[in-house]
Amino acid sequence: MPRHALAPGGLADLHETAWLRPIHVPEKSPPPLPDSEDAPGWALFLDVDGTLLQIAETPGAVEVSARLRDLLERLEPALGGALALISGRSIANLDRLFGSLGLAVAGQHGMERRDAAGGMHHAEDDGVLESLRGPLEAFAEVHPGVVLEDKGRSMGLHYRQAPEAENAARAFIRQFAEKRDDVNILDGRMIFDIKPAHVDKGTAIATFMLAPPFAGCRPVFIGDDATDEQGFPVVNEMDGISVRVGDGAETAATYRLMGVDAVLDWLTGVADALDAAGEGAA
Repeated sequence: MPRHALAPGGLADLHETAWLRPIHVPEKSPPPLPDSEDAPGWALFLDVDGTLLQIAETPGAVEVSARLRDLLERLEPALGGALALISGRSIANLDRLFGSLGLAVAGQHGMERRDAAGGMHHAEDDGVLESLRGPLEAFAEVHPGVVLEDKGRSMGLHYRQAPEAENAARAFIRQFAEKRDDVNILDGRMIFDIKPAHVDKGTAIATFMLAPPFAGCRPVFIGDDATDEQGFPVVNEMDGISVRVGDGAETAATYRLMGVDAVLDWLTGVADALDAAGEGAA
């Protein structure tokens, strides 16, 4: 079996693995930078909000810096295309943010995916979301500041503008988690993401790793909140590098970076290593 591959059982076993077994990572334990020989064999999987972009008051208020855009434009070709965004946002939303970069991407926590060749893949929701839409809309209607974001194949209940509604939202959401095994509730940063249970960021990363240009590479996944925890054990199982962004939270990730600026600084180091590898091969 290739070094950077799933153990026997593959995708079918992902939900039986240890993503619910967090480990504590010591404070300020950043991942090592690759040397110029290792970097070209990496595949980067990057969460967006809270990892590449600072969290904003609303999803539409985020800004993509020139530094980030330039960095992604350096990294993607240097990795032979083995770079993908792994986000709770829809692909359409990500394309509005990142414009013409045309990166591989998993949107809506893996419910939709664009591969490195531009092919689109969609997971079916089997009517799960439609049965929840009415109650969620009614809750948002009676709690000013709470926003229901319909992403198409998943939904997000935002309470960032109504933090006083958190307890009510948490109790309301809990009823779905307790009564339905076909729904996955992801407790993010002042948002509950609601999606069908059979797909997540971990399955999205594993699926990318089955095909070029990702196959055979060492996976590196960076994410900042509980919605990313389903991806870290998948990467760990493939002898990859998993990185939790932010301070204090327990995590299945093996390394930690302290914020968006630290992520960009680290990725700059990766880009420099890739540049050095290219110069050495010339």
